[in-house]
Amino acid sequence: MPEGRSDNSPGASRNIRAFGATSFFNDTASEMAYWVLPAFLASIGAGPATLGVIEGIAESVTSFAKFFSGYLADRIPRRKPVVVSGYVVANAVKPMLALATAWWHVLLIRFADRFSKGIRGTARDVMVAESINKDRIGSAYGLIQAMDSAGAIAGPLIALLLLPHYGLRGVFWAAAIPGGLCILVAVFGIRETGGKTSPPIPQACESAQSKPKATDPDGEAPWRVHLPAKFYYVLFAVTLFSLGNSSDMFLVLRAQSIGIPPTRAPLLALVFNITYTLVSWPAGHFSDRFSRRVIAAAGYLVFAIVYFVFGFAPSILAIWMAMAFYGLFYALTNPVLKALVVDTVTADVRGRALGVYFFVTSAVTLLASMITGELWKRFGPRVPFYLSAGIAVLSALLLFAGRRSESGGRL
Repeated sequence: MPEGRSDNSPGASRNIRAFGATSFFNDTASEMAYWVLPAFLASIGAGPATLGVIEGIAESVTSFAKFFSGYLADRIPRRKPVVVSGYVVANAVKPMLALATAWWHVLLIRFADRFSKGIRGTARDVMVAESINKDRIGSAYGLIQAMDSAGAIAGPLIALLLLPHYGLRGVFWAAAIPGGLCILVAVFGIRETGGKTSPPIPQACESAQSKPKATDPDGEAPWRVHLPAKFYYVLFAVTLFSLGNSSDMFLVLRAQSIGIPPTRAPLLALVFNITYTLVSWPAGHFSDRFSRRVIAAAGYLVFAIVYFVFGFAPSILAIWMAMAFYGLFYALTNPVLKALVVDTVTADVRGRALGVYFFVTSAVTLLASMITGELWKRFGPRVPFYLSAGIAVLSALLLFAGRRSESGGRL
């Protein structure tokens, strides 16, 4: 539907709960495998450089797949098969890590896992927007993100409990259990939203519409679609921010450089994810009533504070507190920015808008990691962290400056 569902039907709420449950089970399975993957690679003779190659390829293919998925979501009448197949493939290949005996086996499995994530991701976000009233989209994305990050807490904890008894390969086999539950919920819980479009707007009336409409003539390449100027303004601000948003592994490295041992890295992730989980749903809900731009800008300011603290590094306690505070940044931006992107475009191009947003920000984030690594090597850790903090402040100011009337009368 062009602007989301026009009712509060039980089916709509059920769809959001189903998406939340699939996110929880899928991320539980993913995080069980992800946190033990470096140790597993070492056990089969592969080192950090190999891990970097595998993860670089995996994340790159996710970006391209999300871009393609966005185009697909706008053009096909049924999106559930795309979403379900993505969950099926991802959770079918994860347990196969237990059979891997060479690094390239891991690469193929991670490739399939991340490709399926990209293919289902944008289509799922379009279905979420179609499953709920437009004045509740932020809350819906927030709930799903909260369930996702809850899985990011459960996964490593389960892995830690299983490792002493069943070893690395046993953890991979065990990931099949939440993975199977994810597939069952996806198949039987998610309801199709495609094809529920409003009647075409007569041409005479269409010209009177005040909202900019994207154009996509039949046969035109997906990247040639024309999106509204306000979408590109948001994309510019987010892309600028992404130049300073390097991999979170640099935060872990910085923590280690001031005295936090590597064995505590999972605990850093835990304190971060607890905040992320607790705040995501309230942040998304809050964005339905106030300006999404302002909330996202506040998230960027939180990022700036965290990166300044990591750069200055006054004490180990300050680093632990900053890492917990860092979860607030993710909660204020990830679900809210997706809702903001949906607000800036018409329903017929939501998929492509989300696909462009995911692709561009992911590509620039990879570039940011390269820049941060080079600056760290040349000037030490303080310079890249201070630079990232400054870029975040500038991006926040851009979102504030571009604040205008948004969907539902929010300012």
